[in-house]
Amino acid sequence: MTRSLRLKKNADRRIKAGHLWLYSNEIDIAETPLKGFQAGEQAIIEEANGRAIGLAYVNPNSLICARVVSRDPSMRLDRSLLVHRLKQALALRQRLFAEPFYRLVHGEADLLPGLVIDRFDDVLVVQLNTFGMEAVKDELLDALDKVIAPSCVVLRNDTSGRRQEGLEQQIEVVKGTLPEQVLLRENGVTFAAAVLDGQKTGWFYDHRVNRAWLNQHVAGKRVLDLFSYIGGWGVQAAAHGASEVLCVDASEPALERVAENAALNGVHEQVAIGQGDAFEVLSALRAEGEKFDVVVLDPPAFIKKRKDIPNGERAYGKLNREAMRLLGRDGLLLSASCSMHLAPERLTDVVRGAVRHQDRQGQIIYQGHQGPDHPVHPAIPETSYLKALGVRVFRD
Repeated sequence: MTRSLRLKKNADRRIKAGHLWLYSNEIDIAETPLKGFQAGEQAIIEEANGRAIGLAYVNPNSLICARVVSRDPSMRLDRSLLVHRLKQALALRQRLFAEPFYRLVHGEADLLPGLVIDRFDDVLVVQLNTFGMEAVKDELLDALDKVIAPSCVVLRNDTSGRRQEGLEQQIEVVKGTLPEQVLLRENGVTFAAAVLDGQKTGWFYDHRVNRAWLNQHVAGKRVLDLFSYIGGWGVQAAAHGASEVLCVDASEPALERVAENAALNGVHEQVAIGQGDAFEVLSALRAEGEKFDVVVLDPPAFIKKRKDIPNGERAYGKLNREAMRLLGRDGLLLSASCSMHLAPERLTDVVRGAVRHQDRQGQIIYQGHQGPDHPVHPAIPETSYLKALGVRVFRD
């Protein structure tokens, strides 16, 4: 029998507005003690008056102590519901994309909280980020077989979310044999993803639309791609006609992948690599008098938590200032942030401050965000995280 988790009076407003998270301080622990629940256990959510309003899974040891999986209290998170939700998610991606290279499941935004799946044709890379999703792992794998029938499934269970939940970290191939190269195509360019040893799932589909925009403005240009990872921006720029590209990253294995991906697309002669800390490389390039027509800034999240906001904003400010120093008289800056806690208007402020610091003029000619395979849940601001600004930086 499924037990109940009762909310305090008026603690149901956010849930009724569409949010899927319940916090531990919203639970009436006198009526339904959180300590009585196992991590991953499913529970019926009740208003303070006892009326059932949905089904969630529980982690009594987390600040987000429950995540709603259905508004119907009679439902269960089982193979049947997983098949239904996966079909819904797949239908959206098939409507959006001609080829099977995309984020198939984007957690809460696809009504599957705690679950991320990236698709590389018939290879799926899965992240089970919560106890609730870990508890239905076998049912999920069965559901994926029914809906997608992948040849290979990789569990990338090495996320910060799992650490916060108290789950163990592991990477394993749970179905099939992983090909030597896991290929994807994005904006007409082919890449080998680093699904076992790369960041996240091995690729970042979220910038697809922003890269497509930049690709229109790089022909014949000299491009600097900072925090290049495996070449998503830089190799695409070269494939779309950039005359020279310098990809910079701190990771040697990532840069090896840049070289591999440049060769895959026949642009290895245009693409150079440089290893090092981004700030140190910017300083060295400036000392050498280097100039670029286009600079791409796609750093990791400098702001992981609210308390990081002041330091994080200073880091974004310094990065943008130093990058602008390397632009020619009339250059293009692509400035991005994946920090959910950095509001879009604050990124605009960062860019404005950097432009004025250089005594230049700036024009924002593009404002981008995450691609449609990373949908935003309208009731969950946390599902909207990615910002990208295309800025013309020039001397008047």
